[in-house]
Amino acid sequence: MKRSGPLLTLLAGLLVGLFMLSLNATTGEKPTSSYVKPSPSTKASPGTAPARTSAPPSPSPSRTAVPEGVYTGRTDDDSSAVAITVRDDKAIAYVCDGHNIESWLQGDVKDDGSLRLTGKGGASLDGKVKGTKEIRGTANVGSGSYAFTIGKTKKSSGLYRANSTVAGAKIEGGWIVLPDGEQVGILKRDGKPSPAPKIDPETGAVTVDGQQLTARPVTP
Repeated sequence: MKRSGPLLTLLAGLLVGLFMLSLNATTGEKPTSSYVKPSPSTKASPGTAPARTSAPPSPSPSRTAVPEGVYTGRTDDDSSAVAITVRDDKAIAYVCDGHNIESWLQGDVKDDGSLRLTGKGGASLDGKVKGTKEIRGTANVGSGSYAFTIGKTKKSSGLYRANSTVAGAKIEGGWIVLPDGEQVGILKRDGKPSPAPKIDPETGAVTVDGQQLTARPVTP
């Protein structure tokens, strides 16, 4: 019985050692790392170009079409008449006082509804469509400047012209027939102006020095 004491002591020591080893294994710290694996969503795909934002297209200039037809009326000071014929973005105008001042002008109608016409001797006409049946502007003929507002004509009013030879004289005539039936025109005989005789707006017939001529509607 006395010999069993040292053996029990040795056995107890071994059990304590095994217990301590087991305790260290379960409580020991593992090394840590600060590296964080990037998320797949943050990786750039090879060959993929960055997205581009395109600017919206610039708006195209608005167009204010001038309805085709003939516009007639008097100047603001009532001294003269003005007629403008519009067709296929082209325009021809006639400014006349019925005595000795007249000018034929022509040019283009722009996309914004404005027109700039020019004639002989530096004559010019600037106008712009207002609404759908009216043109406002200013005509510069000779030394005068004439503001006007003219409307789209109805049947029997309009712009007419005649060119012929009568009794050896070169005849050039221009007429503006206003909506109320008034006629304003000049007839030139070899370049000398005088008030034009009346025409028949339905047929354009006119008698000059005993000879019948035909004044025809003017179009660009």
